[in-house]
This record gives sequence, structure tokens and C-alpha cells, in this order.
Amino acid sequence: MTTTERTVLPPERPARMLELLGAMSAPKVGGGAALVDRDGTRIELPDELYEVLRDMLTALSQGLAVSVVPQHMMLTTSQAAELLGVSRPTLVRLLEAGEIPYDKPNRHRRVRLDDLLAYQQRARRARAAALDDMVRVSEEAGLYDLPEDATPERLPPNGND
Repeated sequence: MTTTERTVLPPERPARMLELLGAMSAPKVGGGAALVDRDGTRIELPDELYEVLRDMLTALSQGLAVSVVPQHMMLTTSQAAELLGVSRPTLVRLLEAGEIPYDKPNRHRRVRLDDLLAYQQRARRARAAALDDMVRVSEEAGLYDLPEDATPERLPPNGND
């Protein structure tokens, strides 16, 4: 089986997606999540796949399209910039600064999806470390009046970190 890019458009009436999402959000009873094949065979799902399916249902129920792409897929600079949520010129600056690897087979740059995702993860970690430093400096300067036994906790964005 070959892996290709596939985009699923949201349904015209998302009620079924909301119904499925509600069923997936219900408390677990018994074993883990599973698919039931057409012949009745039960196939246990890993938690990671269950989370992906729930995220896809959430997006579809909100009227968003969902794309499934292989991790090694090559993106244009416009696609890569959109995925990062930055302008194309900002992405090009990141590429030229060596922050994100890229190929230039012809006149146009191409970025591997896995390289882009790795950069995104590094950038998140760097932002989190910078915020931790800001909080530490502010605490040392007496700008935060936290109780002595308080342990501040930062939740990972989108549950991915």
C-alpha cells in the first residue's frame, strides 16, 4: 500500500460528526477503543490513533477539512508557512538562516514535513524555556507573590508536549 496525501472535506451536515465525537468523549467502559470490521472482527486501537481520530472528528464537525499526509512529504514554502502560521517571507528567512532544512531541486525551495514539525517542536520548547526564565526572574525580583509551597505548573499546548 502506498501512502499519499488525502484531504477529507467536512460534511454538509456535521450532525453525524458531532454524534460520533460525543460517543468518543464518553467515559471508557471496559477495554480500550476498537474498530469493528465489516465481518465483526474487533481491532484494538492504540491510544495515539484514537486521539488522531478524535481530533479529525472535532475538525470535521467544525466545518474544517482534514489532510492526512506522510511525514516525509515535501511542502512548498507557502504550505510550510501556512502550517507554521507565519508569512512566507518569514519562513524563507528561517530557511536561509538554517533553522529549517530545505531542498532546492529547481528554482523553488521544498521543505520536508518532518523537518518542519521538528522545528515547530524546537520553537515551542524554546518559547517555554523563555517563559520559565521570565517567571524565574520576576519571582526573584519579587514581582510574584506566590505561597512558599506553591508549585507552578505549565500545561502543554494542545496536549502534544
